[in-house]
Amino acid sequence: MDKRFFIIVFFGLVITSCDSNQIHSEFKSMPNHWPIEQSVEFQLPEFDSLKKYNLFFNIRNTNDYNFNNLFLIASMNFPNGKVVIDTLEYQMANPNGTWLGSGNRVKENKLWYKENVQFIEEGIYILKIRQAMRNNASVAGVKNLEGITDVGVIVEISQVERQ
Repeated sequence: MDKRFFIIVFFGLVITSCDSNQIHSEFKSMPNHWPIEQSVEFQLPEFDSLKKYNLFFNIRNTNDYNFNNLFLIASMNFPNGKVVIDTLEYQMANPNGTWLGSGNRVKENKLWYKENVQFIEEGIYILKIRQAMRNNASVAGVKNLEGITDVGVIVEISQVERQ
């Protein structure tokens, strides 16, 4: 094929990849399970305090994951010492048992956490996430949540900012 064709395709890919509103993405690998006592911690970089951002969790799971939902406890630690804690539930599978998300052997789910957030305080924000899964009729949490391979956080510029 013509060399110019490859150059055009290459620059086309570069231009479209630069259009993404994702400005931060970070993953922590898990040993195919998530221990109940393990908090996954992310130190967010400093962001423009005048802009608004959307925050997502990104969870990767295999067929070893035995639930159709996922409960998480997230804590956002502000630079001034304030802590905001949220208990969240996400659907991971359809009612017929097929996995949501993208991918073949490992499914990747991009899950909303916060919308149109402004990081007004100067300094480092720390986001901590832990799993809070329980078996039916059990008070104790699932000690090792099988099938979780990676836990991540994604920060995007809000669509409100892009208009």
